[in-house]
Amino acid sequence: MKTGIYPGCSLNGSARDYNESVFALAEAFGLELEQVSDWNCCGATAAHNLNKDLSLALPARILALAEKNGMDEIIVPCAACYNRLTLTQTELRKDPELRNHVSGIIEMDYKGTSGIINVIEWIDKYITPNLEGRIVIPYAHKVACYYGCLLVRPHKVLNYDRPEDPQSMDLVMSKIGAEPIYYPFKTECCGAGLSISRTDIVSKLSGKIIEDAESRGAEAIIVACPMCHSNLDMRRNDINKYWGKEFKIPVIFITQAIGHAIGLTDKKIGLKRHFVDVKIS
Repeated sequence: MKTGIYPGCSLNGSARDYNESVFALAEAFGLELEQVSDWNCCGATAAHNLNKDLSLALPARILALAEKNGMDEIIVPCAACYNRLTLTQTELRKDPELRNHVSGIIEMDYKGTSGIINVIEWIDKYITPNLEGRIVIPYAHKVACYYGCLLVRPHKVLNYDRPEDPQSMDLVMSKIGAEPIYYPFKTECCGAGLSISRTDIVSKLSGKIIEDAESRGAEAIIVACPMCHSNLDMRRNDINKYWGKEFKIPVIFITQAIGHAIGLTDKKIGLKRHFVDVKIS
């Protein structure tokens, strides 16, 4: 099976650390990942609000390129990209006429044959079964696993984990030695794409997520979405100012937590790129 990876805009920019940790894990477990060539932006949170054809054409072109490169499945680490690609694939599968229309727009044949998996599904499928004997530094900390909005919703389309109380990330963290806490804010919104335009809303929403995690004794917030990480980590100064207190809890990608547990260096998994200092050991 040929596995591709669609990095999206974030993993090549603001979430470079996430990208580094994904490829570091792949290398450590002997997994070959091939980047989708000539990829484009998926449209993220903007395109579907502006133009229906554009919102379908952008993800469809990515998927068509994956098919052209013979990729049986593609891992999509960004939750927003994963959401847009999966929704587009589902919509075009249900409507052959619309699929032909979109194929005409992108000037490529699109069949919808490549599977789409998020980063936790990739971990569950290829890494978790091979963790035994690989843990050299157990991640012995209490953690709040934060899934965000887009990884589990809409449930009827994504059909991934439980929409209100997902457990997949918690289970992975348990396997590397962590103690996932009960955390009712697992799927609350962090402010998503309002990070630039309405930092006040992001500060309020992300602050609630952070405050609840700290109040329950969590020592880190674990994420699998670059947008969530950006809002909870990069916007920390704005959050602290809005709430009138200093939150020190770090925000760590699940791939970084696993990488550290199997002995990869902080540099290898990008832990030095965070705004909030990460002290694992």
